[in-house]
Amino acid sequence: MISLAHAQAATPAAPGIADFLPLIIIFILFWFMLIRPQMKRAKEQKKMLSELAKGDEVVTASGQVGKIVKLGEQYVSLEIADGVITHVQKQSIQTLLPKGTIKSL
Repeated sequence: MISLAHAQAATPAAPGIADFLPLIIIFILFWFMLIRPQMKRAKEQKKMLSELAKGDEVVTASGQVGKIVKLGEQYVSLEIADGVITHVQKQSIQTLLPKGTIKSL
């Protein structure tokens, strides 16, 4: 009969920094390409919302263009046409337009 050959058990290698290097590089790329720009945009949006004033012309997330008539903590009243006023959440305002943009539309 043929006897079974037993291989010697290999000792496991201790994990080093070289094993984690690809994960570290991926995290750094994620940080600079996704997380950091998103944080910057959120900071700019928050600053824009805090600086809104009566008479500013804005665009909402739904695409409504209007002039701010009344400003509250959570809601904004927009005049979207002569005598037509809508109420939207402040967070839905996406863009602050230059003065006179509505007249040129």
